[in-house]
Amino acid sequence: MNLQDFLIANPVDNLTEEVVISPRFVDEKGNPLKFTIKAMTPIEFEDIRKKATQIKKGKKVEFDNQLFNLSIAINNTVNPDFKNAESIQKLGVKTPEEYIQRVLLAGELTTLVEKINKLSGFDVDMNELVDEVKN
Repeated sequence: MNLQDFLIANPVDNLTEEVVISPRFVDEKGNPLKFTIKAMTPIEFEDIRKKATQIKKGKKVEFDNQLFNLSIAINNTVNPDFKNAESIQKLGVKTPEEYIQRVLLAGELTTLVEKINKLSGFDVDMNELVDEVKN
């Protein structure tokens, strides 16, 4: 098999993985509950980057790191579904962003985003990735 054949046989648009993000998530028997995440395609990454980047007065560019991380987690977590309207309503919040911030600790969110980034081919730490996105 050559590289061209490999690429055709292995598209990245459905690449998923089950991951443990915290020892806090366990079932009644103490077994870890895994999150199912999916890799970002280059187009999805660019959309999230653009959403988190705003040009202010005087052409000053501002990057919203919190929005960037929340968007990565919400859009690339298959299970649980942070966009699920019924779950959002049950929790008494109005948006996926409020939902995820209500159910995950800060470190858990960071771990989830790091695992999504790694699956998406980013083998750098989060601060390096944010600096790259800003440029």
